Amino acid sequence: MADLVLAPSPPRSQLLQQLRPRLSSLVPGGQLLAVELLGEGSTIDFVALEPGGRVVLVFVGQAGQDLELVGRALAQRAWVEARLRDWLQLAPHLGVRPEAGSRALLVCPGFQDETRAAAEALGRDALALAQYRCVRNGAGVEALVEFVSGAAPASPDREPSAPVPTEPFRTGLSEADLGLTAAEKHEFE
Repeated sequence: MADLVLAPSPPRSQLLQQLRPRLSSLVPGGQLLAVELLGEGSTIDFVALEPGGRVVLVFVGQAGQDLELVGRALAQRAWVEARLRDWLQLAPHLGVRPEAGSRALLVCPGFQDETRAAAEALGRDALALAQYRCVRNGAGVEALVEFVSGAAPASPDREPSAPVPTEPFRTGLSEADLGLTAAEKHEFE
């Protein structure tokens, strides 16, 4: 087996070709809808659809472009979400669910601290980060991708669990005031 050695990124068109088959690891069970879609004044590299009907916009950047991509991703999400009902009309068989909204995924060779902070502030279901590394494997160069630690979106198959209340009831009542049995309390958990 040949040793893997880090290599410089290939030209953008080749990089996109290499990343295209890797989308399945970034959007599990997803379906690729479009490549290089012209959006609001710029191009969205990939548009995919999660099994639950949420649209995923994928933006690929070079080193140092990550913070700029945050702004572009937010603008394109707004542009796409305004058109999801139209997309549903044009292609109802695809399974786009406008109420599921969209999320953006930035794929770059690295991320600045400001980019990570912006992604964290927006939430991983709005903006996820994945890193690519180009490696020489024998005679060819291959792009490998992985989510940045803690940046993977929640599974689209599961509903987020409800938060467990940590504060007293808003009414000021306590559990003792309610007089519930253990079995009755268990019903609310």
